[in-house]
Amino acid sequence: MGKFLLWAIIILAVLFVSRILSHQKAQARRAADRRQNAASRDAAESMVRCAHCQIYLPRSEAYMSQGKTWCCAEHAKLGLKQ
Repeated sequence: MGKFLLWAIIILAVLFVSRILSHQKAQARRAADRRQNAASRDAAESMVRCAHCQIYLPRSEAYMSQGKTWCCAEHAKLGLKQ
């Protein structure tokens, strides 16, 4: 009976320690995800408007010509919409 009780205590202790360690890992993972999400929110790209069709698009995708932004080369050729 004594050996059974000893093994039960050892098994329960191992399970308890493993649960604590997995909980700490999960907390660290959540904290890292929060930091990464905050960094990606801060790095949001600005939007610009096409001078011809007035749609908004990311600045990295826009064409710059004659001091204005355009959504495509065709609209840059057409110029301002009348």
